[in-house]
Amino acid sequence: MPAEPIAVLETRLVHNVHRQATALLVEAAGRPSVPAAELAELRDFLVAHLHHHHESEDDDLWPMITAVAPQAAEGLAALSVEHHQLDAALDALGKAAVADGADRAVLREAATVVRDLVLHHLEDEEPLLFPALRDQVSPEAWADFSKKVIETSPTLAAHLLVGFFDRVGTPEEVALALPPIPEPVLAAMRQQAQATFKALGETG
Repeated sequence: MPAEPIAVLETRLVHNVHRQATALLVEAAGRPSVPAAELAELRDFLVAHLHHHHESEDDDLWPMITAVAPQAAEGLAALSVEHHQLDAALDALGKAAVADGADRAVLREAATVVRDLVLHHLEDEEPLLFPALRDQVSPEAWADFSKKVIETSPTLAAHLLVGFFDRVGTPEEVALALPPIPEPVLAAMRQQAQATFKALGETG
């Protein structure tokens, strides 16, 4: 069986990062012992990266697909509506109190809403998007899209992206999906991510 295209591999990894990160935030928000700094770090990472992911799809990936597959336009437009719903939930999450000693019930509720919307959205998106990436998007077009995504990606808590990639992908998949990063820098990012996961109550 042929290996999946790099477009599908990278998208699958990113989606699985979103699944894991949203679930971890809900769990961590329910642990009073979790320090505010690490909780805010995960929350802010999630809000920034999900906003960027949706914007990249709406502004660049969907037009790329519909240019060669006009029949996909209606389904992709429906996904963009879900993106707007998610963005509103992310804005609410970004405003929730995180400070040590604060009542984190609002944060946990907002994180739960985001997690549930993300899970529902990916159930809608992947059956439409993965076949389109396999059949309609050339490797060259994907490379251009991926390059722009990397260049415009939020740098906030980038170590967490590396840490989550390590959780959801094999070493070979992660090496393919990550941009070139000097090995000492990558090792430091991994160490920093593990320290954050530990503070959040996770062991890896």
